[in-house]
Amino acid sequence: MARAGSIARSAPVRRLSGVTTIKPALEIAAEAAVAARTEALFRASGALREGHFKLKSGRHGDAYVEKFAVLSDPAATSELCGFWRARYGEAGVDLVAGPTTGGVILAFETGRQLGTRAIFAEEVRADDGTTRREFRRGFTIRPGQRVLLVDDILTTGGSILAMLPAVEAMGGEIVGCEVLVDRSGGRATIESPLTGRTYPLRALWRLELPTYELGPESCPKCAANEPLVAPGSSGTGVSSPSA
Repeated sequence: MARAGSIARSAPVRRLSGVTTIKPALEIAAEAAVAARTEALFRASGALREGHFKLKSGRHGDAYVEKFAVLSDPAATSELCGFWRARYGEAGVDLVAGPTTGGVILAFETGRQLGTRAIFAEEVRADDGTTRREFRRGFTIRPGQRVLLVDDILTTGGSILAMLPAVEAMGGEIVGCEVLVDRSGGRATIESPLTGRTYPLRALWRLELPTYELGPESCPKCAANEPLVAPGSSGTGVSSPSA
């Protein structure tokens, strides 16, 4: 089991006929440097917190990433988005889009650095109780526009996954799906529920944090009777471990 905050190890450099393939080695080194810097910015802001947390998935964890501790720092946010500008600056991006809420900040800063427009997709609940993402408030994507999708923390991938149909329905061409931190265990692709198209999914930092089912049989913090914290946009609530 990896320690909290550890960086996923890169695959070894491939060798062909005894000759090291230089480009992959350079790419691996660059990605490791970006991951280390991203981790440093999150730690410096106090975004990586330890305790007993109830996650959005309903599972428990002994560490939690509070993205807004980083996103409230304009200099840190600008530096993080700068990694995406370096990656996509020559790709001909026409538009950057993100989901509410943290994705709004990231989309607008990345768009500023790339010199493009930036929009965001909001969650809309249908009468049958299902949810989807929509571009509202007059936001448009012209057919054929090259769209970069950005988000903050990837756990299940739900937020960025729900954006794919919204972009595709308007005729946008998705050039990349990027997140700051991947907590999913290393998800490499994402598939559109509308078209079945598969897109690469990349993260600046892959973070391996264990999660547990509710209860002392699975969760060591429940077993230790530590107070449970439910962080989120509605505030931080504290309850008993069995809540």
